[in-house]
Amino acid sequence: MLRTALRRDCLRTLARPLLLALLAGTDGGVVAQAGSGSGAAQATPSTLSTKSLRIIVPYAAGGPIDLSVRVLADRVRGSFPGVVVENRPGAGGNIGALAVARAVPDGATIGIAATATHAVNPWLFKRMPYDARSDFAPITQILRVPNVLVMTTETARRLGIGSLADFVKYAKANPAKLNYGSGGLGSAGHLAGEMFKTRAGIFAVHIPYQGGAPAQLGLLAGQVDFNFDNLATAAANIRSGKLLALAVTTQGRSPLLPEIPAVAELFPGFAVDTWWGLVAPAATPAGVVQQLHEVFVQALAHEDTRQRFAALMAEPLPSTPEAFGRFLQAELAKYEAVVKQSGASVD
Repeated sequence: MLRTALRRDCLRTLARPLLLALLAGTDGGVVAQAGSGSGAAQATPSTLSTKSLRIIVPYAAGGPIDLSVRVLADRVRGSFPGVVVENRPGAGGNIGALAVARAVPDGATIGIAATATHAVNPWLFKRMPYDARSDFAPITQILRVPNVLVMTTETARRLGIGSLADFVKYAKANPAKLNYGSGGLGSAGHLAGEMFKTRAGIFAVHIPYQGGAPAQLGLLAGQVDFNFDNLATAAANIRSGKLLALAVTTQGRSPLLPEIPAVAELFPGFAVDTWWGLVAPAATPAGVVQQLHEVFVQALAHEDTRQRFAALMAEPLPSTPEAFGRFLQAELAKYEAVVKQSGASVD
């Protein structure tokens, strides 16, 4: 029985800008055939599987993760006989993640590890079909999309808030008078809000909406006082002056909007964003994992890839397998307390 609905607003609200930015220059197809196409990452054929590479995406086709994977699939096509992107959505991403965990560990099947599948769901779902700690071999992180604390400029002006410090001061002086919206219980915006409330020592009422887009509309209409939105969705309204960006939630300022301070400047160590990366089944040989890592890091470094990601306020963030593994473990530990505090749960 579903006690509270799992929302994937961060996936839905990013889809439109990703469609515009990521599909440019790619056919959007499921299979990218091997070839010497311009810019494709290359590797000695004998060093990688002679089979087509299958990349499992645990979400529906057309979403932000799917589209970013297709860009990378096009870039690495020269290293494999073929690259197949397979969408296996369902159960908040758990079905696709399980398919990766159960795949033959020969380097021919890899998949996506995301905030939901590897950090939130293990605490949100009472019964998990895989172990996020031990069933996967990290390859590399792909990117992150910063979240941003935003208010309408009208609300900020009315309340006398011009900075993050002003916001915290007002919230402490007026407990429970502020409210914030999100895409639903357990969504990225909800969990970011709960983390911020705890760290800042404030109280604000959470108003769940049926998805990220309605939550943004609720903010613009004045139904709620603030939101934690993803930067890709909020950027247009920030630039137009409709929204005031008080802070980004990444550890440091985003190079995409460097004028916006980070929450961590006021509350050191605070960091929460939307991210995803590549993993293989746990028993995949280390040498094969390293070869996959080299091919995909090269693809991530390509200027065209960086430009497409920058257009949607996403930051390519390649890492070593070891560093990505440590990151996954840290994110899993971080979200345990956050999810439990939020009260969100799926039976």
